[in-house]
Amino acid sequence: MVTKLKLIFALLAFSACAAPEPSVETSAAASDGHEIILVRHAEKLGGDDPSLSEAGIARADTLSEILSDAGLTHIHSTSYRRTLETAAPIAAQTGIEVRLYEASDLEGFADLLQATPGTHLVVGHSNTTPYLASLLGGDPGSEIDEASEYDRLYKIDLSENPPTSAIERYGVRYEKPDLAPTD
Repeated sequence: MVTKLKLIFALLAFSACAAPEPSVETSAAASDGHEIILVRHAEKLGGDDPSLSEAGIARADTLSEILSDAGLTHIHSTSYRRTLETAAPIAAQTGIEVRLYEASDLEGFADLLQATPGTHLVVGHSNTTPYLASLLGGDPGSEIDEASEYDRLYKIDLSENPPTSAIERYGVRYEKPDLAPTD
């Protein structure tokens, strides 16, 4: 499975760099709605640019399963291994190329998402995903627990005015740590 994932990752990284951006007209023809689905990357190993752990690979596969009928028209990821590997299974299943975005320009990326109809999956990070949700008019929710919260999924419907949003959970459920003092 890991070798297959590495091959998919390599192909996605190449195609994301080589392929032109889709036009708004092409995107509008592909879907009548305008929904943005945001997730944080799945569980990762340690290091500077880590790959997914076994739990992360399982979560990425689960994400692919639950989004298989979502009508995705676009998949976006930052250039980090953990985000690309989270997007890889659904990209392979749907045949949609993963488009890279810069986490340092979330305002510009939000403008692009708002101007491009369709159903978008955006794979980001614990410090970018809630902020992007708020830029799109969605509920950012509470701060993401950096150490262990990987199951939050945002759905923001931009076809509504004002946009509507929901926060859901997927895969192995995150349990908020008990912060009560112990005796």
